[in-house]
Amino acid sequence: MSLKICRAFLSASTLLLILKLSGCGIYSFTGVAITAETLTIETFYNEAEGGPPDLAQTFTNKLRDYYLQNTNLTLVKNDGELQIEGVVTGYKLSPVAPTAAGGNNVGLSDLTRLTITVSATYTNTEDDTFNFENKRFSFYSDFDSNQNLTVIENRLIEEIYDQIILDIFNASVANW
Repeated sequence: MSLKICRAFLSASTLLLILKLSGCGIYSFTGVAITAETLTIETFYNEAEGGPPDLAQTFTNKLRDYYLQNTNLTLVKNDGELQIEGVVTGYKLSPVAPTAAGGNNVGLSDLTRLTITVSATYTNTEDDTFNFENKRFSFYSDFDSNQNLTVIENRLIEEIYDQIILDIFNASVANW
């Protein structure tokens, strides 16, 4: 009988601790530990050579959506307690894996790598401990060189942006 009481007490204590931690507003299970309420994300500029013309606007929209979905912050046009701005600085295609075929295929590759680089500045007006300026974030995706880039480009960009946005999020509000 006392073993059942101990288990019930332990379960209830654990549940109360979880509820207390999740309700205090400073801790969340996503790892975000912020007390700010507002966020400003300026439209990123495109300084990359190549790529689609809406490269920076697409990045800005995805970044805003990610922060809104994963925090309780309110997006404001100017002077947010947290501020992010930046530039898409690179859009580069490069050969990755040389082909094993001889003859006329010398110098060709089986894989091509699309790399996108973003430079971002993060400012926390309440606590400058995690601020960073012009920090470079980069990621890539490889694809078969026989594929037409225009057919798969949007998918590749989205995959790359997802990782870069996660890296920016972790470097800013998730404190990773």
